Amino acid sequence: MVLIGELARRTGVSTRLLRYYEEQELLVPHRDANGYRRYAEDALAAVEQIRAFLNAGLTTRAIRELLPCLCERGMRHCDHSRAVMDEGLDRLEQQIAALTEKRDLLAEQVDEVASRPFRPGPDPR
Repeated sequence: MVLIGELARRTGVSTRLLRYYEEQELLVPHRDANGYRRYAEDALAAVEQIRAFLNAGLTTRAIRELLPCLCERGMRHCDHSRAVMDEGLDRLEQQIAALTEKRDLLAEQVDEVASRPFRPGPDPR
């Protein structure tokens, strides 16, 4: 069992973020009589997996749904974990499509401005 400061040091994740993971029900520490958080040794791997999922674009809600499928060797395949990750991929594809559309619209504006000859006008000040 390790205290929150030790887990933060070993994972490179701030104590504030570890408390947020607890609020989001991604980590469940044991509480000492004095209220100190103590984490099991497997919390290190759990934090690393949480970070990997977040970096891959999953939401904390999706990660919370995946946690039961985690084991010490990583993700176990189950229909639910596949559905959650597919949903995450679909959401990212939608975001990519929306960003691509915005980029294309801005590129059109840039091309339009670039095609106009420069004519100095009155000083706007």
